[in-house]
Amino acid sequence: MRLSKMFKNAPTVNISGLCFDSRKIKPGDMYFCLPGLTFDGHDFIDQAVDSGALAVVHSREIPEKKEGAIYIKVDDVNEAMNQVARIFYCRPSDKMKMFGVTGTNGKSTITNIIRHFQEPETPCGYIGTIAISYGNTNLAPSLTTPDTLLLQKTLKDMVDGGMKACALEVSSHGLALGRVDGVDFDAAVFTNLTYDHLDFHGTMENYFEAKSKLFKERVRSEGVSILNKDDETFNQLSSASKARVISYSIKQEADYRATNIKLLEDHMEFDLSVKGKKYRVVSNLLGEFNIYNLLAAFAACAETGSDIEELIEKAKAIPQIAGRLEQIKEGQDFNIIVDFAHTPDGIEKIMEFGQSIASENGRLIAVFGSAGKRDKAKRPVFGEIADKYCSNIFLTEDDPRDEDPKEIAEEIKKGIHKATTVFIEDRYEAIRQAIETAKKGDTVLILGKGDEPFMYHEEGRVPWKGDNTVAKECVLRLLEEKKLGPSPTRKLI
Repeated sequence: MRLSKMFKNAPTVNISGLCFDSRKIKPGDMYFCLPGLTFDGHDFIDQAVDSGALAVVHSREIPEKKEGAIYIKVDDVNEAMNQVARIFYCRPSDKMKMFGVTGTNGKSTITNIIRHFQEPETPCGYIGTIAISYGNTNLAPSLTTPDTLLLQKTLKDMVDGGMKACALEVSSHGLALGRVDGVDFDAAVFTNLTYDHLDFHGTMENYFEAKSKLFKERVRSEGVSILNKDDETFNQLSSASKARVISYSIKQEADYRATNIKLLEDHMEFDLSVKGKKYRVVSNLLGEFNIYNLLAAFAACAETGSDIEELIEKAKAIPQIAGRLEQIKEGQDFNIIVDFAHTPDGIEKIMEFGQSIASENGRLIAVFGSAGKRDKAKRPVFGEIADKYCSNIFLTEDDPRDEDPKEIAEEIKKGIHKATTVFIEDRYEAIRQAIETAKKGDTVLILGKGDEPFMYHEEGRVPWKGDNTVAKECVLRLLEEKKLGPSPTRKLI
């Protein structure tokens, strides 16, 4: 694309790509000098130009400009990059129905339900923590909300691949860092606001302010904001939204309300009241928190043109969302649940659910840790919550980065006073021993990673099978050993 189409009064040279990492520059690219938390892109201009950058977008004064590139000075490089990426990739979000979902918990579940509800009539892509997925394309995730350039390129690829809609997880980091500033949403969904990410935002007020940007700035004025009326942020978000507001609730009157709820071991039922009509909903989803997720998805889809009765029919059989309240059933006589829960609120809700499905004398056994180089204040809180529900706790690594997993576990232990607790650094071994400890009627909760195929260690991102895969392997191994008899080398705790 010609540079003159992206910047007024710029030369008519052709730009072949966009990049903000000087190490990945290709000849003909435009290089954006982004200021970062550790490095400043302005310090690598020479390297970018030597690699073939044809244009350099910068905000600082450059005393000595290296020949071979066109220099464009702007007030805000990140803002310029958002707008340029939108133009370069032909405004892809304008060509699809865009669903954005933000909040502390539930983003992955709601976006995947929305995708299920849209298809096959409206081919729908998904971008989030689990994957980048559309049509027959399934790619590994990068960040919950990808950087601006990857996001716009992915949306363009979706349009080219025939997608008519996209469900996007919108993280607080993504909003605060402007990653979705080039996207306009037809429906913006808010799940809830609970304690998380204060290592980045500093305060709950800043965390909320980042989330609220989706409703203040990014939802189309003719679009719709879908808000949880049972969350204490409702009134504030409702007043701030530039689009019309639709509410959902379990506890009070709302545009979409669930009543007469039955939470059963293998499904849920409730009455859905919407626009003066009442419908009976039966779904294979489990747990009260998934009623909220289902209500949000109903509202987002129905308020953007879908037929509510067709949505209710589709709700009967929602595909298992990998690593989200995923029940591992391989013939064992106890429950195994894998979930991505990594916040105090998320962990407590999963433990409440685990307790509800355990047999009368069944124990709750948990495997979890806490991420390194992240909010340390929540570690003892994790311990307190687990101690309230669990008889046995296996503490282990969970994206330790350059922190010592044992030291992280010691901080979690500060909140544990009753439960039998052991630390096993190797996550695979911790999961194996937790499963081998379980007896008939017990429930094993494996929390924090879900289906993520990687783990962050000191040396960077390393492969990990995913908690769901590991759990299946371990229970199948246990069942096989029971058939053959115990191995003399097998160790139980």
